[in-house]
Amino acid sequence: MELKSLIDQPSKLPTIPKVTQKLIESFSSEDTTVHDIGEQIATDPALSAKLLRLANSAFFHVSRTIGTVDDALRMLGFVMVRNLVLGNGMVAAFRNTPGLDMAQFWRYNLHTACASRWLAQRADLNGDMAFTLGLLHAIGQLQMHVVIPADMAKIDKDCKVLDGSRAQVESTALGFHYGEVSAELAKIWNFPSPLTAALRSIPDPLAASEFSEAAAVVHLGAWAARMEALACSEADMVASYPSDVAARLGMDGGWIPALKQGSSQPMPPLKELTSGLEEMLH
Repeated sequence: MELKSLIDQPSKLPTIPKVTQKLIESFSSEDTTVHDIGEQIATDPALSAKLLRLANSAFFHVSRTIGTVDDALRMLGFVMVRNLVLGNGMVAAFRNTPGLDMAQFWRYNLHTACASRWLAQRADLNGDMAFTLGLLHAIGQLQMHVVIPADMAKIDKDCKVLDGSRAQVESTALGFHYGEVSAELAKIWNFPSPLTAALRSIPDPLAASEFSEAAAVVHLGAWAARMEALACSEADMVASYPSDVAARLGMDGGWIPALKQGSSQPMPPLKELTSGLEEMLH
């Protein structure tokens, strides 16, 4: 199957909630205001309640109770609210996906998003963009499992979905990998071209024709989330650490305690980084 035919099946494209569609449109619209988004969210009581629970979670360390959607928008900022609603919408859109442990999959993506945000801030890059990319970087896996379940079952048998070599295995078997599918979905949803290009190159940022720092940061964040999800040993972490990508970003290995090098501040445990955001997964 060609990549185009995988995407060019309207009946098998995910159905995105209306509010999430509006938020996706806001990526490329200069006319969308915070007030517009607040009104859209307020029309969905369940989503509004979830957003308020997220805004009051331990992740944001708020000093007062956030009681309204407008308060959440003012406190969290438009981009983070968009990220939270976008993540919730994607979970809903791909709720029934054959062949995948969905709880593990979304936990891994959430861990990737939070690890990527932490790394981006540490590297003076855009943390919100890194969070968005981390949350969405593997959605191509979901589309592939929905449209070509038999092909994916064969690949899954030989290579775990979260395996570090997964993209290469998919490319060999199918001629494309999940990052390319994620990028094609983003194009259909009219994401800005920098986001789309980054999604495409996250599996192998050094192979891209134009290097994306955002893609490289998420590549590192995904590695950290994968190590956690697969309960890898310190020896496995040291052996699999993408040092070439880190070097391109000018980052030493001090952010990973297992590497025991450099004097950099280590990244907090992923459970701590994501504390309170698990609400997005339900």
